[in-house]
Amino acid sequence: MLEKIINYFQNPEEKTLIKSAYDLAHGAHRGQKRAGGEPYIGHPFSVALTLAKMNLDAETVAAALLHDVVEDTKFTINDIKEEFGENVAFLVSGVTKLDKIQYSGIETRVENLRKMFLAMAQDIRVVLIKLADRYHNMQTLGDKPEEKDRKRIALETLEVYAPIANRLGMGELKGQLEDMAFEYLNPEEFARLKNEVEEKYEAHKRYIEKLEPLLCEVLKKEKIFPLEINARTKHLYSLYKKLLRYQMNFDKIHDLVAARIILNNVEDCYLALGVIHQTWKPAPGLIKDYIAMPKPNGYQSLHTSVFGPDGKITEIQIRTKDMHEKAENGIAAHWAYKEQKYNDSSYRKTNSKELVWVEQIREWQKAVRGSDEFFDLLKIDFFKDRIFVLTPKGDVLDLPEGATPVDFAYNIHSTVGHECVGAKVNGKIAPLDAKLESGDLVEILTQKNKKPSPDWLNFVKTNLAKDRIKSAVRSKIKNLDGGRIKTPPAAVVKVVVRDRIGILKDVTNAISSEKINILSAKSEGGKDPYHYLNFAVEISAKGGSASGGKNKRNLEKLMLAIKKTKGVEEVSYKI
Repeated sequence: MLEKIINYFQNPEEKTLIKSAYDLAHGAHRGQKRAGGEPYIGHPFSVALTLAKMNLDAETVAAALLHDVVEDTKFTINDIKEEFGENVAFLVSGVTKLDKIQYSGIETRVENLRKMFLAMAQDIRVVLIKLADRYHNMQTLGDKPEEKDRKRIALETLEVYAPIANRLGMGELKGQLEDMAFEYLNPEEFARLKNEVEEKYEAHKRYIEKLEPLLCEVLKKEKIFPLEINARTKHLYSLYKKLLRYQMNFDKIHDLVAARIILNNVEDCYLALGVIHQTWKPAPGLIKDYIAMPKPNGYQSLHTSVFGPDGKITEIQIRTKDMHEKAENGIAAHWAYKEQKYNDSSYRKTNSKELVWVEQIREWQKAVRGSDEFFDLLKIDFFKDRIFVLTPKGDVLDLPEGATPVDFAYNIHSTVGHECVGAKVNGKIAPLDAKLESGDLVEILTQKNKKPSPDWLNFVKTNLAKDRIKSAVRSKIKNLDGGRIKTPPAAVVKVVVRDRIGILKDVTNAISSEKINILSAKSEGGKDPYHYLNFAVEISAKGGSASGGKNKRNLEKLMLAIKKTKGVEEVSYKI
């Protein structure tokens, strides 16, 4: 049985280390049984085999074999250190600390999360062992006699472990954890969906098998030689979430089964994309370049959907072998120490850009005292699906799904957030509460010395933006109307302009010159060459009403200032 693990290693010293770890674990767990009645050693063996398949180093695999020894037997961490060295002992100790807390309510759930983040910052391999441990525990979850225990563990897996696997780029593990949790949390929907898609999966697979020789033929004509072409089946829980977005309409799902092409290098990936598009017409709006713009978790691939043979819309994914390994195993592929020397303590640090978010979470979690609030914020800022958006300089920002231009602005800098008056998304004016999408190019328009609007708290998504806005407008937030924050009295200023480059910025500067706070800016198309700019501006003077005389005089002065701007044809306001 041990040969299954040892065969992943070539170095005799590594093989000896793993055999010694197995022998100690086997002896320590002798006589112990799992809930299903099988010998306990089968569990650490399965965890170690999972990590070996990910090409992790011998010390990690040895630690996986030993990960329950300190917790469940007479052996101590000092025993492990003496027998296997400081590194293995450090990993076993890290996993043991994570195991000490059992989930029973929000407080302990959050405490375990805090420990997970701390473990990531010290050595990511501790968390990789814990994820592999959870994977095997989910495989054997049916052995638990109590339904409430099965549901509790499945919920932990769906809410904590699967999202962590996803953020670490471990797509395959994340998908499997979600599917196993789905089966226990919603068994009726799981069974119904599984029965419904089995036939569809088989039909789609047959179609991909029919497509494979055609793909090989067109690529080889252009001297592009695939390392592999196979069919990728969508995970059930991922499919379920997508179906919910499309009212359970299977006709809207084009990636139930996708063709995956593995190539030698990036150049071949782009050449292959061109060849495929010359052969089969691409479906509009379904081409995604994750090579040039990787997902926040590091995922890279080219995705396209084409009208393939028989006119059927088919998703094709194109990537290199290295990209494929990283897509499957994420940070585990990045941390594959197998051929590296890892005596240097630097391997424990999370200074790679892939784990910057770990440090960010550890920083802001210190400021959140309540466990309920911390976990709710985690679900938004960390566990929620992520999008990536671009700055005008081409930098990529990682934001939660549903984030707005205001979230984007605060992610750049607090001052940019405070002074934000409008945004351009992909070159077009967009409202500040617009929901951004992956790949959007966002430019923030600012007004010097402007203060944020309390109304922004009604639509921003990120904890960062909420904290910065609350700090800046604390004196304004006094009254709540049905849980929503009242907006200050405002006027709508409508400007008709001859469209030209820089016109929006010039009008914004004219408003700023009158020391009037812009709450929002929107743009509407008009009859060529005219364009409409609509501004909501804060007008209420202290102690005065919105329609008071002083405010009217200020607005009339504003009209004159805007009218002087080159390209402005008409200007009007409404209170």
